[in-house]
Amino acid sequence: MPTTLIASLACTIALAACGSSGATELPAKDAASGVKVVSVGKFNMPLYVTAPPKDLRRAFVVQQGGRIRVVRDGKALSVPFLDISSRVTAGGEQGLLGLAFAPGYAKSGLFYVYFTRRDGKQEVAEFKRATSDRASASSYRSVLVMDDPEGNHNGGQLNFGPDGLLYIGTGDGGGAGDQHGPIGNAQNLGSLLGKILRIDPRRAASKAYSVPSSNPFVGRAGAKPEVYSYGLRNPWRFSFDRVGGDLIIGDVGQNKVEEIDFTSIAEARGANFGWRVREGDQPFAGGALSGAIEPVIVRTHDEGWCSVTGGYVVRDPALPSLRGKYLYGDFCEGIIYGARLSNSGASGNARVAGLPQIAALSSFGEDARGRIYVVSLGGTVSRIAAR
Repeated sequence: MPTTLIASLACTIALAACGSSGATELPAKDAASGVKVVSVGKFNMPLYVTAPPKDLRRAFVVQQGGRIRVVRDGKALSVPFLDISSRVTAGGEQGLLGLAFAPGYAKSGLFYVYFTRRDGKQEVAEFKRATSDRASASSYRSVLVMDDPEGNHNGGQLNFGPDGLLYIGTGDGGGAGDQHGPIGNAQNLGSLLGKILRIDPRRAASKAYSVPSSNPFVGRAGAKPEVYSYGLRNPWRFSFDRVGGDLIIGDVGQNKVEEIDFTSIAEARGANFGWRVREGDQPFAGGALSGAIEPVIVRTHDEGWCSVTGGYVVRDPALPSLRGKYLYGDFCEGIIYGARLSNSGASGNARVAGLPQIAALSSFGEDARGRIYVVSLGGTVSRIAAR
């Protein structure tokens, strides 16, 4: 979530300008692309939208305060799917931050959430479905708990990858400049912070989860075996392309540069994305940095950006004009951009014509059909549709 979220949230609630955003939805200058947004509903500080595999009727909206709401057949249900607000510290960049349904959810009913606990630690927990529209709060099982020295840079994204394993995005521990030890948490393989972690979250004998033996740092002295990739400041939102499984990360910058990183899941194994030695494509803290993955998109704060919001590659067959394009934006700027990504960079990177400006663009989401959602922390959730 944005480093500047606390200050930005005040102007979001007032619907005043943050960066270049001035309203919840403003008409785009050009509607020639044949796309628009349609309202899904109004929610209390929504942060994310996702859906279980193969469930074509439902989408689930994550609310920062600790509740998950169901949208069934286009209608938001009044009773929450899950309410863990009593476990959650919410506000600023803390709260209920992520949700992922297990690949076998239809049979197992298992899903996972990422939240800030009352003691300030970050936790990944498992719950189980009671009915299609309600979870069992009493099914709570703690999977992974991480100490977190500051209230910001908490990461929060959960995704099951193409390999069926759970990928967890963690922030660098907060504050500014990753001032956590001589090299910072993000470059320290002995820390879980500033990383993409990969685990099998299912209980394994007496252990709460297991670590795949193919993780890159298994068996390395001083390294956490859960680490899959490192050198990230705050990978608030990352996703896997539904076609090919490429990993795309929106990593929130410090004071100058926001970045989008792109790599195959195989190349992400053991990959260093550069923070805090560099911010985006610019030097930050100095020091040696060899073989780090270069960002494919950088946007600067001089352009009005403050906190990149990573999105998805469009695979919705109803949106042929956007198919294969990666959609992303910025919390403050609020404009939705699209680009075609590859290891060599981004092409056709431009505003998506027909889509409005979104104040406090907190997240994108994707349902089981591959339809893309746009989330405003101010409360609106919309879906991108054909015009």
